[in-house]
Amino acid sequence: MTDTALIRNFSIVAHIDHGKSTLADRLIETCGGLTEREMREQVLDSMDIERERGITIKAQTVRLTYRAKDGKTYCLNLMDTPGHVDFSYEVSRSLAACEGSILVVDASQGVEAQTLANVYQAIDAGHEIVIALNKIDLPAAEPERVAQQIEDVIGLDAADALRISAKTGIGIGDLLEAIVARVPAPQGDAQAPLKALLVDSWYDAYLGVMILVRLKDGVLKKGMKIRLMATGATHVVDRVGVFTPKPTVVDELGPGEVGFLNASIREVAEAKVGDTITDERNQTAQALPGFKPSIPVVFCGLFPAETEDFERLREGLAKLHLNDASFHYEPESSAALGIGFRCGFLGLLHLEIVQERLSREFDLDLVATAPSVVYRLKLSDGSEIELHNPADMPDVSRIVEMAEPWIKATILVPDEHLGSVLKLCEERRGTQIDLTYVGSRAMVVYRLPLNEVVFDFYDRLKSVSRGYASFDYELAGYEPADLVKMQILINGDPVDALSIVVHRSRAEMRGRALCERLKELIPRHMFQIPIQAAIGGRVIARETIKALRKDVLAKCYGGDVTRKRKLLEKQKKGKKRMRQVGKVDIPQDAFIAALRVSSGDG
Repeated sequence: MTDTALIRNFSIVAHIDHGKSTLADRLIETCGGLTEREMREQVLDSMDIERERGITIKAQTVRLTYRAKDGKTYCLNLMDTPGHVDFSYEVSRSLAACEGSILVVDASQGVEAQTLANVYQAIDAGHEIVIALNKIDLPAAEPERVAQQIEDVIGLDAADALRISAKTGIGIGDLLEAIVARVPAPQGDAQAPLKALLVDSWYDAYLGVMILVRLKDGVLKKGMKIRLMATGATHVVDRVGVFTPKPTVVDELGPGEVGFLNASIREVAEAKVGDTITDERNQTAQALPGFKPSIPVVFCGLFPAETEDFERLREGLAKLHLNDASFHYEPESSAALGIGFRCGFLGLLHLEIVQERLSREFDLDLVATAPSVVYRLKLSDGSEIELHNPADMPDVSRIVEMAEPWIKATILVPDEHLGSVLKLCEERRGTQIDLTYVGSRAMVVYRLPLNEVVFDFYDRLKSVSRGYASFDYELAGYEPADLVKMQILINGDPVDALSIVVHRSRAEMRGRALCERLKELIPRHMFQIPIQAAIGGRVIARETIKALRKDVLAKCYGGDVTRKRKLLEKQKKGKKRMRQVGKVDIPQDAFIAALRVSSGDG
C-alpha cells in the first residue's frame, strides 16, 4: 500500500490529434513502465481500429513509478482519455477517478472545439489543470500565440504553461516535476470501511469480468468479500492488481490508488460502471455519487446481410455491450431486411466504430438503416411516447405534437471559411447564439436540430472549411416542430427501411434526392418501376426506372406490319401484368448506398 502523499492521479485531456496518446507513450517510456523492446507507438491504444484511425476509443489506465528531484519516489496513475465528442462518457468516468488533468494543446493549431469541451469537464470535476503546449518542435509552432489564446478563450492562466514535444521527448522531465508539484495528492482513510468507485468493467476470456477501481477509503485485498452497492451482489476477490501497463498482481490497494480486481464475476451487467464497492462485513454508510448514465442520441437498425448470421450478430452485440455500456440494442424486424436489432449510440462516430468492430471482430456483413434521433410524441389520449424508429410512428390523427432534440454546437473556424460555415448552419435550420473571435479564428455557437446533424453535417462542415473547422456539441433539450414521416414506395410498396422523419420544409428536397439516388442504384427489370416519396397519401417526388425491352421483332424478316403489331401488343399486355405481380429485387448494396445520403443532397 502506497502512502497517499506520494500518489498522483491525473488524466490527459485534449482535442483529437493534439498528441494525448503519444504523450502517454513518452511518460511510460521516461518512467520505465515498459522496456525499449516492448515499446511501440500508441501503446495504450490496444484495438486495431484505434491504431489505424489514430484515435482513442476506450480510456486506458497505467501506473508509473517516478523518482522526483526531491529524492522521493512517486506513484503516478495516468488515464489516457478519448478526445472525440462521441466518447465523452469515457472521459467523464476517467475524470471522476483523478484529482488533476494535463491539458494538451497543439502549439501549431491552438485551441479547438473539443479542447474547450474536455477542459470544462475537467474544471467541473474540480481538477487542478497543468497546461502543456505540445509539438513545439514543429516549424509552424507558435507557443506564445497559443498561450495567449488559452488565456483569452478558456480563461486559464497560461504563464507557467510547459513547452513539450511528446514525439521527441522535449520537456517531459519538467512535465513530470509539474505533475508532482501541482496535482494534489488524493485524500482517504485506510482505517475507514472500504469505499471504491467502479470506473470501468470489461470481459476477459480467461479471467471473467475485470473491474477497474479507484479507492477512496479503506483497503482492498485478495480473499475479501465485497458488495456491489447498486446491484447488491456479493463476490469474493480472487486477485488484485495494477496496470504498469501490463497487468501486475499486488497484495493490496489502499486509499487513492487505481487498480483492478477479479472476483469470478461472469456477467459484466453485474458490474455497473459508477457503482460503489464496499466490504460486505464492514459496509460504508453512503455510496459514491457515480456517473450520469449515458443516453443514446442516435439510433439505427443493424441487420445481417445473410439471415443465418442473425445469431452471430446477437452474440457480437452482447459481447461489445459488455465492454461498452454506452450503446443499447433491442431486437426488431423489417419487411425489407428481415430480423435485426435497433441500436442506440452516443453519436455517428460511435455508430461507425461499433459497426466496424462487428464486421472485423465477428466477421459480419451488415446492413444499417438511416440513422435517426429520438422524437417525443404527445398523443390525443394525453400520453407521451418516445419514437426511436420512423416505421413505428402512430397514425397522424392520433398525434397532437411532435418534438425533436436540439443541440448547442460550438464551431471554431478560420475567418476565410466563416461565411460558408454560417450558410451551412442556416441551411440546417440553425439559429445563431454567439460569434466571437479568437485571434484570426471565429468561434460560432449555434442551436441546431440534431436530425439535421446526424446525416452528413460533419462531412459537409469539413468540406466547406477545407478540413479546418472543429466541431463539438451538447444536447440542449427538445422543441416542438412541424415533422412528417416520409415513406419511399417502390412499385407501390412502402419500404420501411427507407422511411425517415423529416421537417416538412425539407421533405421535398430529401425525397427527391432519395428517389434520384434509388433510380441510379436499382437495376432495371422487365417492367417499368415507379419510385415515389410520399407523406401520408400525397406523393411529393417520383422517378421512373424504364423497363428492359426484349426485341420481340428480331425473328420478323419482312412480312405484314400487322404481324409486328400483334407481337408488340402481346408484349405490352405481358408487361402490364408483370408490373402488377412482378417483384422488385433491390440489391443490399443499393440499400446501403441509398441510406448514405450523399453530401450533395443538403
